[in-house]
Amino acid sequence: MSEEDKLQSECVKWFRYQYPKMKQLLFHVPNGGKRSKVTAQIFKAMGVVPGVADLILLAPRKGYGALCIEMKTPSGDQSPSQKEWMKETTAAGNKYALCRSFDEFEKTIKDYLS
Repeated sequence: MSEEDKLQSECVKWFRYQYPKMKQLLFHVPNGGKRSKVTAQIFKAMGVVPGVADLILLAPRKGYGALCIEMKTPSGDQSPSQKEWMKETTAAGNKYALCRSFDEFEKTIKDYLS
């Protein structure tokens, strides 16, 4: 498990403990990872979109339709497709956050849900 995966797992575990009634509304979109060419083609045909945020919270708040969270380690960079998806999703009325630590994730969630 990568450092980014560990961070994200810790954040999801905390969220589900803190917000048990909303635990089904925060989910990971398994877009990344290594796949065969055939599997990648199948997923693309099924609607996989490059750059989608790691976590999506389907809870409208403060005029936003949803909260989309990209998890990165302190030294991690967004890919061009992640930056493009961020631009498109915010233009569509969603909140987007880049979180590089548990503390950033916790603050993002609390600010969004307050």
